[in-house]
Amino acid sequence: LKRSILHLKMNISTAVLKRTPGRWMTAQSWLEFNTIILFGVTGNSLVIYVVYKFKNLRTVTNFFIVNLAVADLLVNTLCLPFTLVYLLYDDWLFGQVLCFLLPFAQGMAVHVSTITLNIIALDRHRSIVHHMDTKMSRDMCAVVIVITWALSALLASPLAIFREFGSFNISTEETLQVCAEKWPDSSMNGKIYSFSMLVVQVVIPLLINSVAYIRIWNKLKKHMICGRNDNQRRKKTTKMMLTMVVVFAVSWLPFHAFQLAIDIDNSVLNMKDFKLVFTVFHIMAMCSTCVNPILYGWMNNNYRMAFLSVVKCYRPLGVRYRSSKNREKEK
Repeated sequence: LKRSILHLKMNISTAVLKRTPGRWMTAQSWLEFNTIILFGVTGNSLVIYVVYKFKNLRTVTNFFIVNLAVADLLVNTLCLPFTLVYLLYDDWLFGQVLCFLLPFAQGMAVHVSTITLNIIALDRHRSIVHHMDTKMSRDMCAVVIVITWALSALLASPLAIFREFGSFNISTEETLQVCAEKWPDSSMNGKIYSFSMLVVQVVIPLLINSVAYIRIWNKLKKHMICGRNDNQRRKKTTKMMLTMVVVFAVSWLPFHAFQLAIDIDNSVLNMKDFKLVFTVFHIMAMCSTCVNPILYGWMNNNYRMAFLSVVKCYRPLGVRYRSSKNREKEK
């Protein structure tokens, strides 16, 4: 997420001139934002909690899913509330320090989420396609997670470095505070970064996920005995993997493409419904934080039993793992 807050694209002078009231923000918009926040926080918190509560869910694969939930939880809490405030007030109300920290934290959280999705896909590919019975150790899992956060921080660092905060007197009674990107020398720097983020956060992850899940599907197809139950299982697995890829593409591709369009042609900022288009694409991207707990948690029988034991306040006979063979089919 290159810029979740609208100020980030405009330079200081442009932001002052382009300030417009967010009158179009209606009760429906409030409902949409807060619904995503509610479901995102609840779903991801539940994923984290059940892995903490049930020891038999503490596997390497589930640790990666928890890492995804943590990242999505940060995305949900760091992006949507602040974007909503901006759209309502058209003013940076969070001070100079947060002007540098918030965009960096937002970008880092999104990178962690995207990279972790790839790690989960590759982990499934490793265990199913290559029949690797030797599981990754917890120590190695911890190393991978630390590297993921470190790499994400590095990729998001330009959002904190190339930034400017300013305060302007619009009138004797009104002051405008602006937090904006400020790239050195040439405007090409911003375009290069936007294009790089489109490739790193969308194109490459989409290719990795697609290839991994296609190979998994082919492997399962070859090893399933022809029968009604196997055909149903294969159809279910295919739908699930296809849904994962489609949800990722639909969520993030429009938003990043729109951000790149802004960098290429600043006249996009003059669109009559610029805020509306931005908000729609932003909401689409943020919906992934609600969908991931369903795709990677609820659709897994063991997670579902654990969720029900927490939500319905009953303890199932046990959240048991199936044999290695059945677990591979479920993946």
